[in-house]
Amino acid sequence: MKKTAGLILSIVLVLVISACGGNNGGNNESSGNNKPAGEQNGTSQPATEAPQQTDEASKEPITVTLGIFKNVTHAAGYIALENGYFQKNFGDHVKIEVLAFDNGSDFSTALATGEIDFGYTGPGPATNQFLKSNNFRVVSGADNGGAVLVAGKDSGVNSVKDLVGKTIAIPTKGSTNEISLRLLLKQEGVEVTTDSSGAQIVARAPSDTLVALRQNEVHATLIPEPWGTQIEQEGIGKVIVPWDQIPPNNGNYPLVILTASDKFISEHRDLVKAAIKSNLEAIEFIKANPDQSYELINKRLSELSGKGLDLELIKAAISHLTLTSDVNQAAIEEMAKVSIEAGYIKDITVDTLDLSKFIDTTLLEEVKNGQ
Repeated sequence: MKKTAGLILSIVLVLVISACGGNNGGNNESSGNNKPAGEQNGTSQPATEAPQQTDEASKEPITVTLGIFKNVTHAAGYIALENGYFQKNFGDHVKIEVLAFDNGSDFSTALATGEIDFGYTGPGPATNQFLKSNNFRVVSGADNGGAVLVAGKDSGVNSVKDLVGKTIAIPTKGSTNEISLRLLLKQEGVEVTTDSSGAQIVARAPSDTLVALRQNEVHATLIPEPWGTQIEQEGIGKVIVPWDQIPPNNGNYPLVILTASDKFISEHRDLVKAAIKSNLEAIEFIKANPDQSYELINKRLSELSGKGLDLELIKAAISHLTLTSDVNQAAIEEMAKVSIEAGYIKDITVDTLDLSKFIDTTLLEEVKNGQ
């Protein structure tokens, strides 16, 4: 009987001990202690928790591809890259790849096919491609004007009217420069022909154009800066129509625009706004720090093309254009009509042209309003 009582007493003691303190490492609910860690024993110390990921760290790493030309007129993009504006505004989870292009036709094809996500180009070839693929849009301006009409030293050309029977080079067919040239010739009553009865237009890369002017193979060129200034400085030719007299609107027309694919806008609206913000910051930096900008522009140009420029040429180029985020839709529409008349845009007439979906400054306005 004593043994039985002793056994019962032992069991009771074990149960009491277990109830009082036998739940080491268990959750608070099962231990009968519902106070959060740090509030026990009358203290108010914060609980020790596993480190929380920041919003930036929790984002999935992605790669975005930027397209840009090997041309000083794309200065805003160069500064946004060199000063790290894109990376800062995108965030550390974004890797930026840069693809350099020689012309707008190749750029626009790359944007339409998803090879690049966003970037800088001219409105001429971009409009032509948009009306075929309808899958990207203009989200901001970058640069208005910046092209000049230059005549060769021995060409005998001193005015636009002298271009009858002459050959004029443009960087690529269907480019914004060709559209401006056609408007300029039309203003002066000079027809575009394939014989000596009017002016003939041929495509030449700017570096090849310098050689062709020296050898009098072409007589003039409508070309973006700083090529025009370089031609004058080297004694190859002279500017006969300065940048602020080039149509449309006497140089106040979009020469470089910021574009983005519809897919990129749909999936990464925040990054498109970040790109627009970076573009705006770059424009303001160039205006406020011109001398420093020339060096940064030249650095990026050297990386993209393998060759830099004299800083005075870059200075001349920047002084012959207007850096702006504004987008002149009327000017782009006027240029598109020229492309239709020239046969670059098919199956669309001047009367049926609709660019309302192509030019979308909604995100630009949101960024400007701090949204």
